[in-house]
Amino acid sequence: MTQTITKLKLYLEENNKVFDDEMFNFKLENNLDGNGDIIVFWNVSGLAQPTAEQIASYETAANEEEANNIIISTRKTAYGPWDKQLEEIYDNGIDSWKARILQIKTDNPKS
Repeated sequence: MTQTITKLKLYLEENNKVFDDEMFNFKLENNLDGNGDIIVFWNVSGLAQPTAEQIASYETAANEEEANNIIISTRKTAYGPWDKQLEEIYDNGIDSWKARILQIKTDNPKS
């Protein structure tokens, strides 16, 4: 089951609203009653608070987004920092670097 925050991010983006991690225009709360997160505050200009059904409709897309985020994180770790990649290109050539990056992408495919 995906996180409610991911579904709300998709809802906002689909409705041409910016999702900003640092300044939420809504607040979620979990009462630990087994029903998951609920919206306790919603202040998104020009966009109605989504219903539970609307949020649930993003389950599949949110699953894919969360899975891809894990893959992207894995890839970034395997790529290494930019300065090391540039050093690798200088020492071994661009073709060697491209082959390594391609192998990382092949080993960690996105959905």
